[in-house]
Amino acid sequence: MAEQEAPATAREWHLAARPQGWPVPADFALVEAPVRTPGPGEILVRNAYLSVDPYMRGRMNDVKSYLPPFELGRVMEGGAVGYVVASAAEGFAPGDAVLHGLGWREYATVEAKRAVKVDPSVPLSAYLGVLGMTGLTAYAGLLAVGGLKEGDRVFVSGAAGAVGTMVGQIARLKGAALVVGSAGSAEKVAKLVDEYGFDAAFNYKDAPVAEQLAEAAPDGIDLYFDNVGGEHLEAAIGALGVHGRAVLCGAIAQYNETSAPAAPRNLALAIGKRLRLEGMLVGDHAALQPQFVAEVGGWLREGGLRNEETVVDGFEHTVDAFLDLLRGANTGKMVVRLDG
Repeated sequence: MAEQEAPATAREWHLAARPQGWPVPADFALVEAPVRTPGPGEILVRNAYLSVDPYMRGRMNDVKSYLPPFELGRVMEGGAVGYVVASAAEGFAPGDAVLHGLGWREYATVEAKRAVKVDPSVPLSAYLGVLGMTGLTAYAGLLAVGGLKEGDRVFVSGAAGAVGTMVGQIARLKGAALVVGSAGSAEKVAKLVDEYGFDAAFNYKDAPVAEQLAEAAPDGIDLYFDNVGGEHLEAAIGALGVHGRAVLCGAIAQYNETSAPAAPRNLALAIGKRLRLEGMLVGDHAALQPQFVAEVGGWLREGGLRNEETVVDGFEHTVDAFLDLLRGANTGKMVVRLDG
């Protein structure tokens, strides 16, 4: 990667208003801002790829959560990978490829301790997905939180998304007896079975989730990986057997709702079935990173694991990519390519 001069100013996306329900383009503002020269212990990065993720919707609300909310009138944040253009930090030099958390901007001045050098021989966008937070979420959620065992029957909601596609494939590679996924279109359902190795999949828009899940897994399920919440969680509680487990990773069905969710209404079943429903945050599982990179990297090299991305070209289309993500328009990881 050739060294480049940094411009005096560059673009960044700010949160202009807190959404009421579904976000709209007017909730964001594209702003020209000064590019700050790195101080001691900092690096300046030209971002090449940005990540947009469902959790970002929660940070747009002014509520207390596991991450602080985005500030009104300030630049947003998210995963990004790019190239160092200037360094005032030991161990980093211009041209190095790095992963960091200051996305939603073209150039980022980053504390070096909050950046990680990555191998540029691997497509950089992979560090935002299959080899990054997305992949580790699937790996840790399925194995450490869900306690996947060989022979388990597994159901994954949001199965065509970045985390869901990984969960289904890892379950298959680890010996699950049945892997079932739900998605939001016939095209995605076909891809799950034909390309990702799911045993069965269904379009949750076609009929009640509980009915379709019962048809796909007539003997029930042992493990549910929840990316959606709502009706999906209710259906999974009904289908789980005694001592079943549910990994609560996301609830995208509720992120844009302004009223209380209607489901699950059958939580009392968890008592008699002795179910374990456990929430997960990927940050709790950093210790798994070396094992994760070694095992998943091996599957990738051997061709045992498929990695698919939905790539949106152009920094000016970052908001479009985010809104499309919330509508389920992506298959696999959604990323924005700044050089496109």
